[in-house]
Amino acid sequence: MKQHEYYVYITTNPNRTVLYVGMTNDIGRRMVEHYANRGRKETFAGRYYCYCLVYLELYQYVNNAIERETEIKDWRRELKDELIVGFNPKWKFLNAEWCGEWPPRAIWGDYYRAWRNSPQPEEIG
Repeated sequence: MKQHEYYVYITTNPNRTVLYVGMTNDIGRRMVEHYANRGRKETFAGRYYCYCLVYLELYQYVNNAIERETEIKDWRRELKDELIVGFNPKWKFLNAEWCGEWPPRAIWGDYYRAWRNSPQPEEIG
């Protein structure tokens, strides 16, 4: 039986001034998505360049991960900072450690190039 993995993670911008809390079943793919979306105003993480991974937790069950993500999102900034420092005292960017080559040279080829250049829903009619 396949073991499922779900990650609750926190990313920040390069200046470490904004935090984004998320949940995914593929941390590498999700970090590449955040990186590909940097500067895009349609998403919070994109608008504030939150693609630098500084914290993560691993869960076997999706419902536990969703509960934890919701819990952390409700916290004040100070509590999130304490959580990060307990896991990653120097706020080191963990992307290369968890996602492989960083920054990614190719963002999943033609699929992402087409997606980034395609009209977004608000741009269509």
